[in-house]
Amino acid sequence: MAAGLLLALAGCQGDDRADGSEDGRAMVVAPGKPGEKARTLTPEQAAKEKPDDSPNAADHAYVQNMIEHHRQALTMSALAPKRASADGVKRLAERITAAQQPEIGAMEKWLTLHPAPPAASGGHGHDHGAMPGMATEQQLKELSEAEGADFDRLFLKLMTAHHEGALKMAGEALTGGNNVAVEEMATEVVATQSAEIHRMRAMG
Repeated sequence: MAAGLLLALAGCQGDDRADGSEDGRAMVVAPGKPGEKARTLTPEQAAKEKPDDSPNAADHAYVQNMIEHHRQALTMSALAPKRASADGVKRLAERITAAQQPEIGAMEKWLTLHPAPPAASGGHGHDHGAMPGMATEQQLKELSEAEGADFDRLFLKLMTAHHEGALKMAGEALTGGNNVAVEEMATEVVATQSAEIHRMRAMG
């Protein structure tokens, strides 16, 4: 999504003026494409060439929806300490809470910095029940009433589907989004939840 990083270099030191900073100004080196030499730019030129990672509709939709997606995972995980029988399920629920609670905070902070345009704040982007992997109200009711091995089995089934839905959402953000911070958040979701899916399948 983003072009190669622009590495800032300090102004010339001693007799080293090969970076074009004869006037003592800090310069920026832009790495060239394969086979091409690097270019020396002024800070102003570098700023103009910096990739535009302004959030687009896909970025906003992902962050808004993933906050609600994560919140349901926290709701499901909160049931495990008292209703699960397997220690592995309890530990998994703890890990999910430990990972997704801070992620919600980061996404809420991102929304504060990048408020969604009015046109993007409504519509199907907030049709949370239609998000992939979301458990229905009936499924949540069944989970909240289950205990022991029945809870373990249903929790693993619902959470696996929930994580698979999150991977689909993250993939859409990585494909259609434009903001670097959202790309990083989606990549983290893919890494964390892919590993947890493998763990849950092994436990099931």
